[in-house]
Amino acid sequence: MTTPLVHPRRRPSRLGLGIALLAIAAPVGGFVLVKAVSAQPIRIGAVFPITGNARALAVPELTGVRIAVDMVNADGGIDGRPVVLDVRDLESRADADGIMAGFARDGIRLVIGAYSSDLSIAASAAADKAGLLYWESGAVADQLTGRGLPLVFRVGASGTNLGSNSATFVATQLASRLGKAVGQTRVAIVNANDAYATSVADAAASTATTAGLDVVAQATYDLGMPDWTGLMDQLKAARPDAIILASHIPDGVAFRQAMLASGLRVGALIGSTMAECDPDFAGDLGADAIGIFASDRPTAGFRPDALDPTAKAAYDRFSAAWAAATAASAAPTAASAASGAPAWGSGDPAWGSGEPYTLIGPAESPTAEASEEALAGFSAAWALFTDVLPAAASTSPGLDPAAVASVARAVDLPTGALPNGAGLRFSTDEATLGQNLRAAAVIWQWQAVRQYAFVWPPSYATGAIAFVPLGR
Repeated sequence: MTTPLVHPRRRPSRLGLGIALLAIAAPVGGFVLVKAVSAQPIRIGAVFPITGNARALAVPELTGVRIAVDMVNADGGIDGRPVVLDVRDLESRADADGIMAGFARDGIRLVIGAYSSDLSIAASAAADKAGLLYWESGAVADQLTGRGLPLVFRVGASGTNLGSNSATFVATQLASRLGKAVGQTRVAIVNANDAYATSVADAAASTATTAGLDVVAQATYDLGMPDWTGLMDQLKAARPDAIILASHIPDGVAFRQAMLASGLRVGALIGSTMAECDPDFAGDLGADAIGIFASDRPTAGFRPDALDPTAKAAYDRFSAAWAAATAASAAPTAASAASGAPAWGSGDPAWGSGEPYTLIGPAESPTAEASEEALAGFSAAWALFTDVLPAAASTSPGLDPAAVASVARAVDLPTGALPNGAGLRFSTDEATLGQNLRAAAVIWQWQAVRQYAFVWPPSYATGAIAFVPLGR
């Protein structure tokens, strides 16, 4: 299904969406018939950056978690006990210890969060220190599940998943389209110098080498002061057929602009979540984004036959609730007015013309990335509420973190069993302890001005691979 979406330019309007979603998040599930729940509620802590610069996408992720809470309570709760979410604002790594200690004092044993890799690494370490179970809802840096912490779990993709996905895509799909044997396909890997981007790039390099691709360059740039001229000269000298880029949003746009300005030509450019898959990437670049790929987590709008019937039913309920949430956020709210943030679709002359642009793709939401964050938050929380806590509550009514962790490690769900198309099987290897080995990742491509499709793997695809090699 292809749905036109009106998307206002740049970040301020998306901040307005975040505030509006936060304002309406709690009653999102109110449209369903709620079964009676009683007994002592299950209190779950939640930590997200909900008032700072990251709120534009952190709040949609929190909204996905809230939708899962609403749905499980509508179904009668967990063993007849309602779930209550205790949300606390995490704006800085320095706040993590205090917040987790506060949860422990208040009798909260389980915590979900925190959107940002930087914040999640700190939050999970603080939770472990306080004896709490930490359940990641979206962050992808490998370090989160790379420290051997027995009470830390991540349902979604890691940087390794996204980087490996990119290299596998080059080897299995792009090499032949570029007229090259896999061993003759020259690949350059470029990343920003932070934990998230480094984890993506390291995995891409490892997988590319294993697949037999010719890795001709590995380059890192300073996120604060990138030397695009020097980097482009280095890449020109390496003569790659494909570039795998791990970046954030502004530097992802700037990298593509520097490519074009320098005259660097490659057969394919594959980015990663946080940049090439972001609506602002296509909004800022227009035709210059056409043909570029992104390795990403699934977002709303993928093919429903990627899910088993139970997951499909949960996804449909999520999709309806998310549509209601984003429709409600389209109108000005008291929260957005009080904050001074622009309402959805209003534009902001201080950040450009303020003219809205149309984004076309499978996702039924005002922004593709917002729906991606919401689906990530929902799927992670839904797995906790439906596949882990019911069994844990039957053996440990107080939901002792160690007991919950033991149940989580025993869950074994095939691909397609979660609402985002993933399965669920947590690693018991200390190097990746708590990472979901069946996390889902996809490749999508910008195929017209501000129009995209999922192109790989086939179970998610809503369109065919095109523009290989890149036109410019």
